[in-house]
Amino acid sequence: MNPSVPVTKPVRYGCVIRVRPERFQEYRREHAAVWPEVLATITRCHIRNYSIYHQDGFLFGYYEYYGSDHAADMRVMAADPATQRWWALMEPMQDPLDSRQPGEWWARMEEVFHLD
Repeated sequence: MNPSVPVTKPVRYGCVIRVRPERFQEYRREHAAVWPEVLATITRCHIRNYSIYHQDGFLFGYYEYYGSDHAADMRVMAADPATQRWWALMEPMQDPLDSRQPGEWWARMEEVFHLD
């Protein structure tokens, strides 16, 4: 993406991870009250329409990115102290897929269909 061009259409991201069955209720409870600092960082990093779904031990995450440099915004997010603390709380509840790419925690999914 060219940083000098305003983003008018989002780039959609889907990702998947397993949730440890014995920790799912805790995961759900924590996500009922995500820390405001974490939510502010997500917004500041140009992410909108962020949802997490659960089925059969899998978490599916979806968000729309409205920025111009996803990698840079993800570095900003990763450097945020509140987000680091949130991730440290969430990581023991999650079980990443073996098929994820190097550097990924949640495995990115390929979009195979979309209708606006």
